[in-house]
Amino acid sequence: MPDPAAHLPFFYGSISRAEAEEHLKLAACFNGTYGIVGGPRGIAGAADLCEFCSPRSDGLPCPHMRDAMVRDYVRQSWKLEGEALEQAILSQAPQVEKLIATAAHERMPWYHNGLTREEAERKLYSGSQTDGKFLLRPRKEPSTYALSVIYGKTVYHYLIKQDKAGKFCIPEGTKFDTLWQLVEYLKLKADGLIYCLKEPCPNTSAEGAAAPTLPAHPSTFSQVSRGLARPAPAGEPRPMPMDTSVYESPYSDPEELKDKKLFLKRENLLVADIELGCGNFGSVRQGVYRMRKKQIDVAIKVLKQSTEKADKDEMMREAQIMHQLDNPYIVRLIGVCQAEALMLVMEMAGGGPLHKFLVGRKEEIPVSNVAELLHQVSMGMKYLEEKNFVHRDLAARNVLLVNRHYAKISDFGLSKALGADDSYYTARSAGKWPLKWYAPECINFRKFSSRSDVWSYGVTMWEAFSYGQKPYKKMKGPEVLEFIKQGRRMECPPECPPEMYALMSDCWIYKWEDRPDFQTVEQRMRTYYYSLASKAEGSPQCTQGPEAVCA
Repeated sequence: MPDPAAHLPFFYGSISRAEAEEHLKLAACFNGTYGIVGGPRGIAGAADLCEFCSPRSDGLPCPHMRDAMVRDYVRQSWKLEGEALEQAILSQAPQVEKLIATAAHERMPWYHNGLTREEAERKLYSGSQTDGKFLLRPRKEPSTYALSVIYGKTVYHYLIKQDKAGKFCIPEGTKFDTLWQLVEYLKLKADGLIYCLKEPCPNTSAEGAAAPTLPAHPSTFSQVSRGLARPAPAGEPRPMPMDTSVYESPYSDPEELKDKKLFLKRENLLVADIELGCGNFGSVRQGVYRMRKKQIDVAIKVLKQSTEKADKDEMMREAQIMHQLDNPYIVRLIGVCQAEALMLVMEMAGGGPLHKFLVGRKEEIPVSNVAELLHQVSMGMKYLEEKNFVHRDLAARNVLLVNRHYAKISDFGLSKALGADDSYYTARSAGKWPLKWYAPECINFRKFSSRSDVWSYGVTMWEAFSYGQKPYKKMKGPEVLEFIKQGRRMECPPECPPEMYALMSDCWIYKWEDRPDFQTVEQRMRTYYYSLASKAEGSPQCTQGPEAVCA
């Protein structure tokens, strides 16, 4: 029998008691009336309150249902916890919501594609035969699936159908928009099953591929930028940062953490002849670093043999700073190797700098994609601000892409760690500074802070929304300073949304203390990116309740 409340607009199906008590508290008011926390108030009695809410199309207020669904899905899909989980949710919520509404089940350990009924039984009978052990598999008949559950050492099979409205259910059971959501519901309530779902029977064939083997010759290295500008094929979910090998630190594995040291052994490092870039310091080469359990692609900054001691000292200072940082949106330092040359070994972000990637690609890179990358940069800069680090060289050239949907901040050669009680750093003397990205107080008084990084972030935004154009075209440093002193600012790029130019303008407020901090910048970027992503992806607006899953 279907749940008699299933048709009601305020029925939430899989909401737990704890969630209901948290979000739907019935509160008596001082005047003897009743209300719901965060919802309607001043109703004569509890029964009248339910009657009042029943015709409302939006049901009862449950604002955190969607957030909990996204959190649970990210945790299960990518096995993330702590800060890595929070960063994934903040940066990818619109894409995760879209995935939940379409192909969430395919990432779950309990989903087995191409399995027959007999094979399903063999898998369930192998190993422990715990009551509630289950798996889900597609059937040959279109739009149907089989849910197989063990109870009392016997396997029971249940048919799941997708109706004309696209909803999934066991016949006569509660309907849901996604298979993943249906399974989550059946973990809480049997609702027609012989037993609640408890333990997934893992699909071992769907687990991550083995680590790449160390190539015998440099020519066998993969081309890391391959497919960078191409969108995912139609029907396939596009890659997310969590899908890459550089989202979490290679030392997130406790076994690998045992070997974490600043200085690396040369025999564990293979340097290829593939050059990723070059500069006054030397070159950046592609390589592979052999760890305890795996091998990872790396970028290796190789210092010239003729380099002065001061430059070597500067490179070591950069290494000391980078070695302290661990964030998905910052290029991590693996370590330093002193051999035929001094080498900084860093995570691979082989898509190249942001400004070069965007040049000439207005037609193929939508504004929503640009906003996505800039939001990730703001997340990385917010992390630096929280750690009391000043970057001092934030620019599109120092934002490297892993792929077209994943950016990392790089080049910490000018970065400084502030003291616990310091809000700014004063340089002893001016150097070869990127003046067009610097705030007035940096140039006039050599004072650097997170708020001066905010100014640089505004210039980086301008570069990105102008699709790789150079800021302050044809102006020299002193002219730029005079231009700013007169209260003038760069004009809004043609493709830039007005909301984003408003944020740029706030980043360029003359007095540093009046500029927003990166916590505010990230919040504004996130809010706008979420709204833009929803329109760009063509996703319907999310509504509350388990039968209205976020698209």
